[in-house]
Amino acid sequence: MSSDAVSLRRTGPEAVARMAAERARAAVPGDAQPDLDAALHVASELGPWLPFPAQGDTLTMWEALASLGAVDLTVARVAEPHLDALAVLREARRQGQVHDGEWSRHACDWSDTRLWQVYSAEGAERLSATEHDRGWALSGVKPRCSVAAQAGHALVTAWDGAERRLFAVSLDHPGVTPAPGTNDAGGSTWAAGGLALVRSAGLAFDAVPAVPIGGPGWYFTRPGFAWGGIGVAAIWYGATVALARRLLERSRHQVPDQVALMHLGAVDTALNQTRTSFAEAAAVADSGEVDPVEAVLTAQRVRQSVADTAEQVLTQVGHALDPVTLTGDEDHARRVADLTVYLREHDAERDLVRQGEQVLAGTPGWTW
Repeated sequence: MSSDAVSLRRTGPEAVARMAAERARAAVPGDAQPDLDAALHVASELGPWLPFPAQGDTLTMWEALASLGAVDLTVARVAEPHLDALAVLREARRQGQVHDGEWSRHACDWSDTRLWQVYSAEGAERLSATEHDRGWALSGVKPRCSVAAQAGHALVTAWDGAERRLFAVSLDHPGVTPAPGTNDAGGSTWAAGGLALVRSAGLAFDAVPAVPIGGPGWYFTRPGFAWGGIGVAAIWYGATVALARRLLERSRHQVPDQVALMHLGAVDTALNQTRTSFAEAAAVADSGEVDPVEAVLTAQRVRQSVADTAEQVLTQVGHALDPVTLTGDEDHARRVADLTVYLREHDAERDLVRQGEQVLAGTPGWTW
C-alpha cells in the first residue's frame, strides 16, 4: 500500500519509495512472518531502480530504505546489504578500484547473483587475504554473517597484512562452510525474539578465491561508507515512523486524553527533527567532492539523531498504548522486537565519544 511509504520531504514520498513499500508489503502476508524468499526477491527487484548515494538523488534512496523499514524490518534487513553492495561495486568501478580485466570476468556473475551481502565484522580469529600466482584467496573465519545460506555473493573485509581491505567472493564456493559452533541449518543460537529470520552466524573460509575491491583501507575511508551507514539509519527511521503511526491510528479511533496528545506531540517533534537531518546529509552527499572526515561526522550526527528518536518513540508509544497492543498485535510486537535488536548496530555512547572527538578536532562542515 502506498500509505506504507515514508516521506523525508514536505511534498510526500517519491515514486521509488512508494514502489519499495509496495514490493515489501507483497513479501509480508498479512500480519504473519515475512517470507524470506520473497524478501530476497524484493532486494533484487529494487536494485535496478534505486539511485546510488552521492549521485544527485541520495535522499530518494534513503526514502526508499525508510519505506522498507516501515513495512517490515526483516525485508529491509535482507535488502539493505544487497543494495549497499551494488552501490559499493558501482563506486569502485567509477573510481577505478577494480581492474578492467577482473570486472569483465565477473560482471555478469555479479549482476545475476540472487543476493549480495556485506560482511565486515571482526572476531577473535582473523580472516586473512593472501595473494598468489592465480590471484587472491581468503582463509579464516568471518563472524556475524547474515542469511549466508540464501546469498550468492558477498563483499567481505579481510586482513592484508596490517590493513583491512574489501574483497568480492562467491558464497557457493566449496571452501565456504559454517564456522565451528554453527548448526546444520546454517545458523547459530539466536536467543532474541527480534529479526529471528535474519540470523547471523560465522563462516569459515578455506582458500576461497577473492577479487579485491579497492586497495587497503579504501572501503572504510571513502565517503560512501558514511552514506551507507545513513542508509541503515533510514531503515531504523522508517520502522520508528511505523510505530508512531500505530499511536496515531489509536488516537483517531479512540478519543485521546491529554497524556496521549502529549505523546503525539513529542513523537511528532522528534520525527520531524530527525527527518530534516536526512535532507541536510543528502545535500552534503550530493554536493560533489566531500572530505571523508566530514562525511563521517555527518553520518554520525544522523545515526545518533535517528537512534535517539527511535528509543524515544519506542518508550512513548509503549507508555501510550495498552499492554494488549504489545501482546495481541503481532505486527506491532514484532516491529518493537525487531527494531530493538536492529538498533544495537549503533554503538550508542561509544559513538557519541567518537563524535565528540571529531567535534573537538575541528572537522570540516557545519559547526556551532
